[in-house]
Amino acid sequence: MAETGASSLPAAPPAHTPLSRAAQFVWLTARVLEQRRFAHHFLGGAADPVETALAAYRNEDAGYGHALEPDLRGPVSQPLHTAHALRVLDSIGRCGGQRVERVCRYLTAVSTPDGSLPAIHPSQRGYPAAPFVPIVDDPPGDLLATGPVVGLLHRNEVWHAWLFRATDFCWQAIDSLRKTHPYEVEAAVAFLDSAPDRPRAQAAADRLGRLVREERLVCLDPGRPEEYPVAPGYAPGEHHFPYDFARTPDSLARAWFTDEETERALDHLTGEQQEDGGWPVRWRQWAPGTALECRPMVTIEALLTLRAYGRAIG
Repeated sequence: MAETGASSLPAAPPAHTPLSRAAQFVWLTARVLEQRRFAHHFLGGAADPVETALAAYRNEDAGYGHALEPDLRGPVSQPLHTAHALRVLDSIGRCGGQRVERVCRYLTAVSTPDGSLPAIHPSQRGYPAAPFVPIVDDPPGDLLATGPVVGLLHRNEVWHAWLFRATDFCWQAIDSLRKTHPYEVEAAVAFLDSAPDRPRAQAAADRLGRLVREERLVCLDPGRPEEYPVAPGYAPGEHHFPYDFARTPDSLARAWFTDEETERALDHLTGEQQEDGGWPVRWRQWAPGTALECRPMVTIEALLTLRAYGRAIG
């Protein structure tokens, strides 16, 4: 009986590789969800255990809560938690069917009058949250929250009434960008990479890429970070690199950077692996638990990015 159970466990990666070092870090520190994601993406683990772990964060309103996104604590559903859940479902090929229909009902219920999503729904009030995510009674729609969700739903060919106005909001928000910051750019790219109108997405991405370079929102020389400004309100040293915008080579944002710039950034990402096997969190840390929970998530994303660009991870 013991041998049968052991044979179903994910295999260990080759020793003394970035992947094996990351595995030790994940098994030591990660939540069950990130452990199962790691096993699925890198060790041949099945998708069902990932979805089972994710279901623990789902609420009766079909949204997700319970600190799925670690910077928002407490049980209540939030758009940022739900966006995180959709990313997980997309990564295991489960972003469709009734599970997403339920999510869209939640998105409809918490949308602002213009059909978009607020960054933080007022229901968060009374529960701990990062100080850089203010809670207001009547929050406006936010590209940061709406863009990635709309992009993922289009990527998976989901059709729901909520998408129509939310898609219009994303186009209007991106078309009106004259000043921006890196996380907003990431949200715009997440939308543009999957927007159905490909010529319009290409044109918008070209303009956005020029803005990123003109505003120096990307650190193009990791060896000289002091030459690149950090966006207002960001943590000291919270720079963004080409791979933060172009997570995979087929992203529209990949064209913003030369091959040399991209390879230099990927060398930097490889070298960012810490002695304990994990990658560091660059944004502002405000509580010990959130830092501990975020690092395995960042580690998985770093490995996925390196692999997507053909870098050997083990």
